[in-house]
Amino acid sequence: MSIFDKMPGLFSSDMAIDLGTANTLVYVKGRGVILSEPSVVAYHVKDGQKKVLAVGEDAKLMLGRTPGSIEAIRPMRDGVIADFDVAEEMIKHFIRKVHKRSTFSKPKIIVCVPHGATPVEKRAIRQSVLSAGARRAGLIAEPIAAAIGAGMPITDPTGNMVVDIGGGTTEVAVLSLGDIVYARSVRVGGDRMDEAIINYLRRQQNLLVGESTAERIKTSIGTARMPDDGRGASMQIRGRDLLNGVPKETEISQAQVAEALAEPVQQICEAVMTALEATPPDLAADIVDRGVMLTGGGALLGDLDLALREQTGLAVSIADESLNCVALGTGKALEYEKQLRHAIDYDS
Repeated sequence: MSIFDKMPGLFSSDMAIDLGTANTLVYVKGRGVILSEPSVVAYHVKDGQKKVLAVGEDAKLMLGRTPGSIEAIRPMRDGVIADFDVAEEMIKHFIRKVHKRSTFSKPKIIVCVPHGATPVEKRAIRQSVLSAGARRAGLIAEPIAAAIGAGMPITDPTGNMVVDIGGGTTEVAVLSLGDIVYARSVRVGGDRMDEAIINYLRRQQNLLVGESTAERIKTSIGTARMPDDGRGASMQIRGRDLLNGVPKETEISQAQVAEALAEPVQQICEAVMTALEATPPDLAADIVDRGVMLTGGGALLGDLDLALREQTGLAVSIADESLNCVALGTGKALEYEKQLRHAIDYDS
């Protein structure tokens, strides 16, 4: 192989971005997922101008801890862009971080979007990616990307059901022949679970905790069903006592977390049931054989697969790399663009 044959690979900077509400993952063609950071930006406002101070991990540490002159925000809400300028800065930062050297060409970028995104929301994502320096910006539906990343045979003439639980949305989709037969996007995800824990502690224990504490509770002892012994594991948490306004430390058990998360878990189960009711009978028969695949960070919630199995009576499995599924699937769409051309939208 001559040096000229290798050149396209050397200078190819095409990438796939999973622009999530909680985390952004970047996949570079031929190299895999090489960046995974929180979708958080911290900026300083001076004379009406926003000056970005930190992005990703560094900015996440500032959430809920900033002085008046600095703001730390998530530019993505429910899987779509909430703050256009800040999102653009975040995408630029991640592209620069991935490509430390200058490249000969602007990259082609494929971004996944929630199935329920409106044309306006899709245009905002495309515009942000182009403004951040992309040569071309393609969009792929999140359920298709999740199913490809989970290794499901979506191009076969059989029914495959995928449930992608992200930070802002849960996408429930039935796929066949490489496209979506039925899909439903519900705005319930990891963020809604965190909110449910915050509200529960405020109501039941008069304790006010921040988002990062709620997320730590969810990832440490979060569960979708009541523990068998009625209590389960427990952990120490700190927050502000709402009765007398002073900081306080208390204990929370798994049973309490299950109670707090009951509503968002039920909404996810209902979305799956609605999808099964709307599925054509032949595809429904395939889903009985194949079961349901869970992807996304929310799939890691303890016993969520068991809770869904109890509701639906179907086999429910969790994808191997559930956190990276959407990014891997979007990356595969970039690698095998010819075969998946129909799933990538370059011009809406």
